[in-house]
Amino acid sequence: MASVFYTKKAKAEMRKRRRKMELQKAGGDGDDVGGGHREHEPTTFADGGDLGNAPGMHGGGCRKRAADQTSDGRMREHGFRDGPSSSDARDDGSGKKTKVEQPVMTVVIPRDLPPKDAKKFRKDARRRARLEGQSEDRIQFVVEGQTQKEGGPSSSSSSSSSSTEPSPSAGEGGKEGDGHHARRKDKAKDKKSFPRINDLLAQHAAKLKLQEKLAKQRSINDSLSSAEKRRYVAMDCEMVGTGPEGKRSALARVSVVDWDGKVLLDTFVRVPERVTDFRTRVSGVRPRDIAVANVNAMGHDEVRAAVGEMLSGKVLVGHALRNDLSALMLSHPRGEIRDTARYAPFMRPSGSGGGKLRPRKLRDLVYENLGRRIQVEGESHCSIDDARGAMELFQIVRGRWEKDLEQSKKGGGGIGRGKK
Repeated sequence: MASVFYTKKAKAEMRKRRRKMELQKAGGDGDDVGGGHREHEPTTFADGGDLGNAPGMHGGGCRKRAADQTSDGRMREHGFRDGPSSSDARDDGSGKKTKVEQPVMTVVIPRDLPPKDAKKFRKDARRRARLEGQSEDRIQFVVEGQTQKEGGPSSSSSSSSSSTEPSPSAGEGGKEGDGHHARRKDKAKDKKSFPRINDLLAQHAAKLKLQEKLAKQRSINDSLSSAEKRRYVAMDCEMVGTGPEGKRSALARVSVVDWDGKVLLDTFVRVPERVTDFRTRVSGVRPRDIAVANVNAMGHDEVRAAVGEMLSGKVLVGHALRNDLSALMLSHPRGEIRDTARYAPFMRPSGSGGGKLRPRKLRDLVYENLGRRIQVEGESHCSIDDARGAMELFQIVRGRWEKDLEQSKKGGGGIGRGKK
């Protein structure tokens, strides 16, 4: 059945006729309904009592209150809160009309309603409130199972909201209270943030400066002799976990590259003991890669001998080489090691005001100094890429690093770290 809408004037006439009929049923003639200053004849109850002479009451005011009580009963039948009549003015019996504030109608929304159905639920509740002559501004919503929040249209309804059962004809209010503000906050979060033009220009200028620096360093490195370039090799290893909880590392892959990044050795290493953590997410090593039955993988002793022969008489470049040499069970002369994790200009202080220098991650150093990404989040590491990254990092500081080492040797200082 289609809903019927009435104007405010039509609603007022309907209420007037309804009250007149109710007064007639109660024994009154109803001729003076709605009159503010008209004289009223005394009305008697069925037992002979004079309504007009009742203590503290006048005929018009008493009839009006009787009509209000009947109207309130009808509101309660529709699931609204108890309260005064919905009329905006009421005769106090002295001929003057006083404005009466409508009560807050708290409506409980079923918790399991999807957003689309909840929206229709609220719309139906507002329509029913209009048909009952209520104001939409006086409706407040509470989700089932949640306590009513303060700051609504009226704080007096908070105590009665907990005892009201969900009404099928009720929903959220016209203003929709906290839900409206929550949606506004969600929309604000959904807005995309765009970088400022000054930041983009600064990033572009920094990129150009880095490219210019790399091009200059590349030209210097190209001028080096082939014999000088053959002195340097870079190495990186990948590990798997053995023992309880996989905390002990075992060698699983070895990669060695030359000055130009050409691969000299790249092989998986068979692990004879039980592997408890393959660390595939980081190492990229799968069980079949290091299985004993894999003929393409090398044994630990075989790899150790091959790498030891490659490193003989060479300058070893890498990042955190101490771990790699320990896994290979090899040693290398300290003066022939170029560890980018232990080079002072590549390190950072432990505190904001300075302090002990701490190594940084290889991926951060490569991105900061070379402008490219390795060890991307969510992807496994590649020992070849790590070895090439360490070699390229060394190349951009080789001249300064070697000069600092020469000065350290002459002064009797330590070897392997550059000055910051």
